[in-house]
Amino acid sequence: MTHQFDKSRWSRNDDSAVENAIRRGATRRDLLRMLAAGGVVAATAGTFIGSAQNAVAQTPKRGGALRVALNSTSTADTLDPVRASAQGDYMRMSTFYNKLTVLDNSFTPQMELAESFDTKDAKVWTIKLKTGVTFHNGKTMDSADVVYSLSRHVDPKLTSRANALAKAMIKIEAVDKNTVRIELDQPNADLPAILGTYHFVIIPEGTTEFTKAVGTGPYMTEVFEPGIRTVGKRNPNYFKSDAAFVDSIEMFGIPDENARVNALLSGDIHIGASMDARSAPLIKNNPALRLMVAPGGSYTNLNIRMDMEPGSKKDFIDGVRALINRDAINRAVLRGFGEPHNDQPIQRASRYFNADVVPPTFDPERAKHHFEKAGLIGVGIPLICSEAAKASPDMAMVLQQDAAKIGVKIDVQRMPADGYWSNQWIKAPFHFGNINARPTADILFSLLYKSDAAWNESRYVDAKFDKILLEARGSLDEAQRKQIYGEMQAMVAKDAATIIPAYIASADAMSTKVGGLNPHPLGMLQGYNIADTVWLDA
Repeated sequence: MTHQFDKSRWSRNDDSAVENAIRRGATRRDLLRMLAAGGVVAATAGTFIGSAQNAVAQTPKRGGALRVALNSTSTADTLDPVRASAQGDYMRMSTFYNKLTVLDNSFTPQMELAESFDTKDAKVWTIKLKTGVTFHNGKTMDSADVVYSLSRHVDPKLTSRANALAKAMIKIEAVDKNTVRIELDQPNADLPAILGTYHFVIIPEGTTEFTKAVGTGPYMTEVFEPGIRTVGKRNPNYFKSDAAFVDSIEMFGIPDENARVNALLSGDIHIGASMDARSAPLIKNNPALRLMVAPGGSYTNLNIRMDMEPGSKKDFIDGVRALINRDAINRAVLRGFGEPHNDQPIQRASRYFNADVVPPTFDPERAKHHFEKAGLIGVGIPLICSEAAKASPDMAMVLQQDAAKIGVKIDVQRMPADGYWSNQWIKAPFHFGNINARPTADILFSLLYKSDAAWNESRYVDAKFDKILLEARGSLDEAQRKQIYGEMQAMVAKDAATIIPAYIASADAMSTKVGGLNPHPLGMLQGYNIADTVWLDA
């Protein structure tokens, strides 16, 4: 008997049942069982995102000692910009240092230590610096400090985490005390945005010792104990007058989420970073707490190698696309902490996002048609997943359940997290990946979709795509860049076999006494950049 999918049988009652189940603390497995029984499909996105409480605009207050619990800490914690690689490191970078630019909520660079960026060809850039900015040790920042700071990331001996971006700067030189000239190996209009990312903070020329941070930032190092805690006290000479409101910021790790929630409930901390949907009902039902949900810049995607069986059959790819139930994945797997997406890597917050690229609809009958054409009805199809790719085992279960209803056998093979990225990711014919936020469209497309990209997950090859990628990178015409990036999004969504069902949101819990914070598309803790704006209502 042919399976008929009737969307009309789903109602808002089903949607309410799912939301009520989540609020009662249902696990993902509970919701997946509801899915299998037919109670999730019509649920629209955003159970918690749509209803998350945001900070109320109020006049900032000064004073207080802020305590922030991160979800991890390590003896490898660092204050050295070239070594920064974890959440706590990124928090320390923005607390003790500044960058030449900062990225706003559309990933557009805004000036911070730089006064201006100028170029005629996107290859040679002249950067004017703000004057009168001092480091924590009293030294006035000048061009030599900027040259030194950026050059450290270029130096291969230092193995900077940002070297892949920095090595494009083939010449960095001081023109005068307040002017820096940078020459790139090829035109790149995104240089101001790249220099607004976590690693490119400015330190004094000649700095080689990092037991404490010497920066220009809003807070000065009082305590730095790797793996234990970091404390910063307000910088009395900070160059931004309307910033750095609390007297001190203390950061430490509480890896266990239940412990972070209990610390919030007891008042031992003001902010608990990176909360799961399981904790959301408890937080939302407590009048002394609020939840800040950011749309997030990371995603878990389903990758089909187009140079291997069965991905070499276009009907297989089209069949999988039609069988992806984005609403169910968002509600049952991500439990509302996600946003259905359209199979290309540019998130909605970006000024380059193409809203005309519409994701395929969930259509099991159309999927069955394509699987029949590919000769894959009743054939076991291995699908590789792992906890290493966040939520992928549960996404695989959703796909497996829907496939079974049309006679398609998805053989879910769950691999251990250890070794997944080196042994399975990109290599398996049909598998999941997980991509973290990137600050520019060019980085995402160059890293993941250029024909010769090392991380080309589906082996997508298109000469036109490669050509217009370089055109957009070197163009200083924003309208042209938007048009090209919009076209590239449509090409990837249609022709690359990387299915992106949803972007994964991040959520931070905090006392209602905390003000000055709002969601940022770079994710957790306002893109790790809370030090300038956070304040306490004591």
